[in-house]
Amino acid sequence: MDWVTQALAGDRRALARLISFVEDDGPQAHRALALLHPHSGHAHIIGVTGAPGTGKSTLVNELAKGLRAQGRTVGIVAVDPTSPFTGGALLGDRVRMRDLAGDPGIFIRSMATRGSLGGLAQATGDVVKVLDAVGFAVVLVETVGVGQAEVDIARTAHTTVVVEAPGLGDEVQALKAGLLEIADLLVVNKADRPGAAQTARALEAMLDLGRSDNGWRPPVLQTVALDGTGVDAALEAIAAHRAYLQESGQWARRERERARADLLRVLERELLHRLRARAGEDVLEHWVERVAARQVDVYTAAAALLDGLP
Repeated sequence: MDWVTQALAGDRRALARLISFVEDDGPQAHRALALLHPHSGHAHIIGVTGAPGTGKSTLVNELAKGLRAQGRTVGIVAVDPTSPFTGGALLGDRVRMRDLAGDPGIFIRSMATRGSLGGLAQATGDVVKVLDAVGFAVVLVETVGVGQAEVDIARTAHTTVVVEAPGLGDEVQALKAGLLEIADLLVVNKADRPGAAQTARALEAMLDLGRSDNGWRPPVLQTVALDGTGVDAALEAIAAHRAYLQESGQWARRERERARADLLRVLERELLHRLRARAGEDVLEHWVERVAARQVDVYTAAAALLDGLP
């Protein structure tokens, strides 16, 4: 495919078209991903997640600038809520990251969730693969920040950065959402505000209570992303976590976990698609009506539909 060849050769326009192609899905998109697959597996994928209002986009902006200062190329995937009117990305992270525009070593893509749960659009993983395959050394994935389901990011990233902020009660939200369990690095952003030290201490205390010693204890750092304070320390912690993953063998384990989650996601989607195509909507609606009428339970209906597959 010409777009694949051109994107691998560094053509930015072809890369943008290829990503749009992949987002739209379909057999040709799957063929493109198959061609790209042997070129992937080299990028450090960093997820940045946390509650709304913590300054994730500003922090991603500063992390990207810091990585570029180190000479590393950066792809950014910013997952936005879907507009209920247009189906497109609503917040426009590319506007908020305008000072990165024009840098040939940075590529920014905003994606709409399109109703997908977990803060990540369904095609996010595929877009990350594209950016990885065309040679970006680091791929930053910023999630919507919807709260409870943000743990989805852990299935995509090697390193997960959870962003908190003082005064929002986020340390409690993090505990409720399970974010502490997936955090490889905790960042208290907007640390120039009152209560930042208290928030950091609360997170440290919850780490002491809630996590077992598995060889890596997530550092709790304070940043002011608006002026870059603490961003270098965050980059050092991210680099240290990558080194830990590689030296401990966890990098390979996380790659296998990503592959497993990816395969299961595709299998679920393809099996459902084939089931609906072979059974037909009329048969599906027949079982819906029987379940709704309390004639059968949903498990019996599902088993009957699956047993009918060739």
